[in-house]
Amino acid sequence: MADFHQNGIITTLHNLSPRPLADMESELTKFSRKRSMALVLPCLYSELEGPAMPNILAELKQVPYLGEVVVGLDRASRDQYRKALDFFSDLPQYHRVLWNDGPRLQALDNDLRSMGLAPEEKGKGCNVWYCMGYILAATKAESIALHDCDIVTYSRELLARLIYPVANPLFNYEFCKGFYARVADGKINGRVCRLLVTPLLRALKKVLGDLEYLEYMDSFRYSLAGEFSFRRDVLTDLRIPSDWGLEIGVLSEMHRNYAHNRLCQVDIAQNYDHKHQDLSLEDKNAGLSRMSIDIAKALFRKLATQGEVFSPETFRSIKATYFRIALDFVETYHNDAVMNGLHHDLHEEERSVEMFAENIMEAGKIFLESPKITPFIPSWNRVVSAMPDVYERLQEAVEQDHQEFMAG
Repeated sequence: MADFHQNGIITTLHNLSPRPLADMESELTKFSRKRSMALVLPCLYSELEGPAMPNILAELKQVPYLGEVVVGLDRASRDQYRKALDFFSDLPQYHRVLWNDGPRLQALDNDLRSMGLAPEEKGKGCNVWYCMGYILAATKAESIALHDCDIVTYSRELLARLIYPVANPLFNYEFCKGFYARVADGKINGRVCRLLVTPLLRALKKVLGDLEYLEYMDSFRYSLAGEFSFRRDVLTDLRIPSDWGLEIGVLSEMHRNYAHNRLCQVDIAQNYDHKHQDLSLEDKNAGLSRMSIDIAKALFRKLATQGEVFSPETFRSIKATYFRIALDFVETYHNDAVMNGLHHDLHEEERSVEMFAENIMEAGKIFLESPKITPFIPSWNRVVSAMPDVYERLQEAVEQDHQEFMAG
């Protein structure tokens, strides 16, 4: 059972009692009559063949309150797109699959690119951005949830708890972030959040002072969770990064656009496990190494927009402060693991901290040497202003893909 402690400046909604799932789903079904709900699933085709998605699909088929499911499909050939349509065809909810690599959506992407409005790189951020555009174009859903497609411990209770705060008409939340304990297979997971994000935020507080933004970010129990929900109007002026900084970028945008009392976080799962990334000590362009650089860059860029000035000396101080704090966290987590009878590899944890410390300097170097880079995908408000028929074109491309393959 979770505690009821409210940490930081963001409301935390706990899992305090064994509430029956049927009870919560009954309430959500009532809410859906006034506030329709949708689920966004950004995925790679390879995930459809993995261990997680078949179970996720089986769970979603039992969800009574969802009106729409939007799947963003990456890295799929023509034949794989057809198989994806078959895979999702059992869903009782209205659903569409965005074939992001298909010729119709690629043509739209090329037109946006020629206007400087397309995502600069492919990845989860790009996938989510197009799914958000489709949600806005379809105008069906008022409350939307998004979660990853590699959750091997998935239960539809996760979705119910995730969307409830933005679906309940008596709540005033515009955005909700999911969190959970990353404990599985007898060990504590979530290295990037535990050993990079939290100690880096604490280091930034020491070096830069107690900034309100840093207090806000440090209030989230699992800032890198890929699960969040939001009201439809959040999407129009949201500017997100296209790289691994997506989750940090979304939280930063919520901080910019909304008062704290419109945001919350919710405990969505007692048991959560998903695909794990390699540490990638030898390759800064892969795995957790690249992820850590992108996350650090996202934080530095956000702080720069608030007037913070960075120099090589600043980044050296941040790195040194981070390293000391992170090593203390290694000991803290080791003691926590031992007390709970969990495995904890001190050597591997310290290797992670050493790599993250190097990558903080690397992120700082990239930040200083690339002042002209625009890190965010344009908001859909801006895209519509430049291309007024973009929603119609996006809807038409998705629908034509769907009809062509379903007819074939």
